[in-house]
Amino acid sequence: MSTNGLPLRSLLKGVDDPIFATLRSVFGFREFRPNQERVVRAILDKRDVFAVMPTGGGKSLCYQLPALMLQGTCMVISPLIALMKDQVDGARSNGIRAAFLNSSLSSDDRDEVMQKLLSNSLDLLYVAPERFILDHFRQMLSRVQISMAVIDEAHCISEWGHDFRPDYLSLSDLVTMFPGVPVAAFTATATHRVQQDILDKLALRDPLIVRASFDRPNLFYEVCFKENSDAQLVSLLKSQPGKAGIIYRTSRKSVNDTAAMLKAKGFRAVPYHAGLSDLDRKRNQEAFIRDEVDVIVATIAFGMGIDKSNIRFVIHADLPKSIENYYQETGRAGRDGEAAHCTLLFAQGDIPKVRFFIDSMLDDAERARSLAALSKVISFASTSVCRRRTLLEYFGESYPHENCCSCDICLGTREVVDCTREAQMLLSAIVRTEERFGATHIVDIVIGSSNKRIRDFRHDQLRTWGVGKDRDKKYWRQLVDELLAQKVIGKSEGLYPTLFLLPKAASILKNEESLQIVQLLEKKKIEKVRGELLAPYDHDLFELLRTLRKKIADEQGIPPYVVFSDRSLRDMAALLPRSAEAMLSVSGVGEVKLERYGHQFLRLIDRFCSDHPDRESL
Repeated sequence: MSTNGLPLRSLLKGVDDPIFATLRSVFGFREFRPNQERVVRAILDKRDVFAVMPTGGGKSLCYQLPALMLQGTCMVISPLIALMKDQVDGARSNGIRAAFLNSSLSSDDRDEVMQKLLSNSLDLLYVAPERFILDHFRQMLSRVQISMAVIDEAHCISEWGHDFRPDYLSLSDLVTMFPGVPVAAFTATATHRVQQDILDKLALRDPLIVRASFDRPNLFYEVCFKENSDAQLVSLLKSQPGKAGIIYRTSRKSVNDTAAMLKAKGFRAVPYHAGLSDLDRKRNQEAFIRDEVDVIVATIAFGMGIDKSNIRFVIHADLPKSIENYYQETGRAGRDGEAAHCTLLFAQGDIPKVRFFIDSMLDDAERARSLAALSKVISFASTSVCRRRTLLEYFGESYPHENCCSCDICLGTREVVDCTREAQMLLSAIVRTEERFGATHIVDIVIGSSNKRIRDFRHDQLRTWGVGKDRDKKYWRQLVDELLAQKVIGKSEGLYPTLFLLPKAASILKNEESLQIVQLLEKKKIEKVRGELLAPYDHDLFELLRTLRKKIADEQGIPPYVVFSDRSLRDMAALLPRSAEAMLSVSGVGEVKLERYGHQFLRLIDRFCSDHPDRESL
């Protein structure tokens, strides 16, 4: 690697702290994010590391920086084949000699990478775990100077993790294969139990253990009652015009249907799931990464390799399989540290769909784990406690503040109301119909419906018929969900589940116990303070900078965020740098990126300031 014709390591000679010099000149940052410096220094001291760091916490810098400063090649083992090219493009944009080896390469391209590796011409090499287990690849590694070994997505080695991969078990050989080389394992999601399992399986040698906060303060969390998902999705997308986002659905059919519906409504959306051809899947993912479409609709089960930093929203239109999955999937939003929105659409009617797949599992232990995971997701969606607090407690972390100011509960968009009387109406209808009917029929009785089924069973003659006609059907369906969530009533298994009373119901019917629920406030405008407050910046200039970034990215065949992140562009639109020195003060602008892209952006900013002299100070 070189900068202005000089090797980077030569430029760093004589500098008091080459670590910070590398951080500034290569990555364009003046300071480390939390925990990064500890990890970097431990690796440079040849110490093993295990780090749990949330998505967006800067894991890649923790090994890319030491890879530049250590002799030899840093080998990164990652299961995300679709991510590798983007990671390599990002590293190369900073001047790092990087490459990847996986099944997507042609034989000629693989040979070229191998030659670079054997000639010690790579700082960084990404490989898939399937390649690491091959005997001929391991034999080749014995002829290479490996500076460090990195295990990304380390939770995949644990059977207690949410994404166990059998190939990952072979990674326990790393410490014996490279006795004098540091091994660093990273993951964004690990409970304490999974963490200990990873440490046991990898047998790391006196590792530095870093467990960063799981808190993502720039993410706003909300759960909405799922009623008409298509209309809700359209409304959510209209509230984020032109922003990049992911919508998760459970099945391939729902992915296809949702993507088609959104396209018909005029949104730039594409589907993404394992049923698509490799070509279509790659084309759709690249269109999303390169800002050619705004929305990608994906199956929850299919692991997407998305390293896109400017995703502004993630919507779960169906229930995620576990809290770990939910955390990881929402974590794909706001990787650049800017505010992002995470919405879960939830209704009790989704639960039987998930239970159907769980009940079909043959392994008893796997089925029990999946049921426990589903129960945690339902509790999260039904809780009246701060969403952030609930998430952090799941990972064994306590939240120190009373109000997170960035979830639907804490922002006061909901209020606690007494619904004892309304609950009694529903419970009475269930009792008077001998617990033989489902939620839809019970609600129809309460609202006074005169449909054929009600008349056939003479349920329009019941005392509870029509007692709740002053409220709409949506209200009563939500109340049924609350009664289920609070274990006041239960629901039978089967294709046509019926409602029945649980012991708590008797106390409510006798007025011995009240029922309080958390409801969305109606007709009240609430300003949502999401994450960090943005510094003032020129929005018109920001859009011009985005256009220039897209043009450069298309010319070079790389994703736009590899050129500069949204945060860098926002800094430019706020600081209005007019010189190379001033451009280096922008977050994410190092010497290589300044030389490669900076002058085009400086010219645009200079022209903008000349055309708009009144905007030079914000």
